[in-house]
Amino acid sequence: MSVCHVEHLLQPGDQAPNFVLDAISREGKIALDDFRGRSPLLIGLFRGLHCPFCRRHVAAMAQLSSALREKGIESLVVVSTPVERARLYFRYQPIPNLFAASDPERDLHRAFGLPVLEFTHNETDWPYKVGMDVVMAMRVDRPGELPEPMAPPTAGDLLNKKDRYEFTEADRQVSLAGHMQLVGHFLLDRESVVRWSFTEVEDEGRNVCQALNPEELLSAASQIAD
Repeated sequence: MSVCHVEHLLQPGDQAPNFVLDAISREGKIALDDFRGRSPLLIGLFRGLHCPFCRRHVAAMAQLSSALREKGIESLVVVSTPVERARLYFRYQPIPNLFAASDPERDLHRAFGLPVLEFTHNETDWPYKVGMDVVMAMRVDRPGELPEPMAPPTAGDLLNKKDRYEFTEADRQVSLAGHMQLVGHFLLDRESVVRWSFTEVEDEGRNVCQALNPEELLSAASQIAD
């Protein structure tokens, strides 16, 4: 895979890095060059499918793909789950309109500037370290799925039980014990320049495990649509 690693989160106006990844939703490879010069692209960079929030955000992004395609914008989901494990999951849990790729080494996350967050006892240096006191004070709200807003670890455990998600060795290999890969969405124009983003890095962690705002995304999409 060809990437240029950066030390800062990519911002609007930055050029997106090139990539070549294993496709999940079909055979073969997916590359940025498949889109460059042809269509804008929304890239969602997620943790592995072991993350219950990411599973939901992947599905939500797929649901938005038709509205984006009407504006001439393609969508690509990237997960850190190894390709064969991901293909097996989606075979039994199909998601309509999903276009996805696998990046188990998380090279593309790093290339877009998304750091790995270390969990500590009480030391916070966002977005590289966070104390568990801060984590447990965070709240995630999913009406209809959670009885009330909850701390991410508590909410995640409850959602995994609800989903009956069974961890495999492939899941454990990418789950990063004691750490968490931060994730985000990046909207690229036809020339692969970042025009909008929503990530867990900003706002001192207030976006962690949160879904993006569809209206905000579609508004940004309208600005670069044909």
